[in-house]
Amino acid sequence: MKLATFNINGIKARIEALRVWLEEAAPDVVCLQEIKSVDEAFPREAFERLGYLVETHGQKSFNGVAILSKLPLSDVRRGLPGDESDEQARWIEAVVEVGRPLRVCGLYLPNGNPAPGPKFDYKLAWMARMEARVRELLAAEEPFVCLGDYNVIPQAVDAAKPEAWATDALFLPESRAAFRRIAHLGLTDAVRVRDAAPGLYTFWDYQAGAWERNNGIRIDHVMCSPQVADRLEGAGIDRAVRGRDKPSDHVPVWVEIAA
Repeated sequence: MKLATFNINGIKARIEALRVWLEEAAPDVVCLQEIKSVDEAFPREAFERLGYLVETHGQKSFNGVAILSKLPLSDVRRGLPGDESDEQARWIEAVVEVGRPLRVCGLYLPNGNPAPGPKFDYKLAWMARMEARVRELLAAEEPFVCLGDYNVIPQAVDAAKPEAWATDALFLPESRAAFRRIAHLGLTDAVRVRDAAPGLYTFWDYQAGAWERNNGIRIDHVMCSPQVADRLEGAGIDRAVRGRDKPSDHVPVWVEIAA
């Protein structure tokens, strides 16, 4: 089974680019971030024609997450538990009904800039809520994957120029420590466990020739529970997608696991 995450940076602007990649890569399940669309305006028919079920948690103009699946879904949940006042659409999860059911949690973690400030406080509070949800899933011994745009650069090796990010919320010690707390609960970074080399990036800014200079960062992650990590067969980053027409500033990250 092939799972993927892709911050599409606006579904309406990137619908054709997404369609082409889906046909090429043929993932069974895809978590999308930054769809920037309310649920009723999401162009679901374009993906249903490709054989995908579509579940969205949308928001007008900002944020928004979705799951596209060629496999049956159950127990679809929208919103990260822990703060009923949080109206930002950043979390969606569902159980993929395969031979061994798998819970897929798609996330778009807050950016947090400028830091310090209210947005950074929200980021850290959101990560604490995510940690609590991961603890719940681990306690239930349910196989799961948390995949999406984490807006965290875990280590210096995950940035072409780490010094340029020293004061950015994506690389501040508090963000990295919160990421480690979640990972150290027992999750496996699928890409890093397969390839520890430098130069693996998932995001390149549109400005200052970042793509052409390969001035990237790795902020899109697939974190696997122990039961899923044991079934990991492959992982990778579809880097070439960034060089196509009208690209997102992110590229897809994928894993293959034994069903």
